[in-house]
Amino acid sequence: MAMQGSSRTSLSQRIDDYRPSKMILIWACVATAAVTMIIGFNWGGWVTGGTSRAAATTAGDVARGDLASAICVERFNAAPDAPAKLAEFKAIPDNYKKRQFVEEGGWAIMPGQTSPDRRGVEGCATALAT
Repeated sequence: MAMQGSSRTSLSQRIDDYRPSKMILIWACVATAAVTMIIGFNWGGWVTGGTSRAAATTAGDVARGDLASAICVERFNAAPDAPAKLAEFKAIPDNYKKRQFVEEGGWAIMPGQTSPDRRGVEGCATALAT
């Protein structure tokens, strides 16, 4: 029986002999880049510069509010009439009026500022209420 394999090339031989055209290579590179970006932005945690700046700004605002509320609570507790003011504060039923009480007391105004930070006032009122 004669060998039929000699006239046919094996699959691995055909793959080794294959020479793609330049257009096929270019489109393969484009498709690979597109798939990489889709996977990276959807599941890889990649973000754009604008999203990154927005997240950093939000984190800065939250941190500044946390610091302002901690300073506000410290100033409130350091006041000479703190126990009486705390009793007056806790007697206020409305959260909005509690925030107004903190704003009017001046404890939430940070050095160099003319008005209190909203997040600082909210955090201070929440901390004092507990």
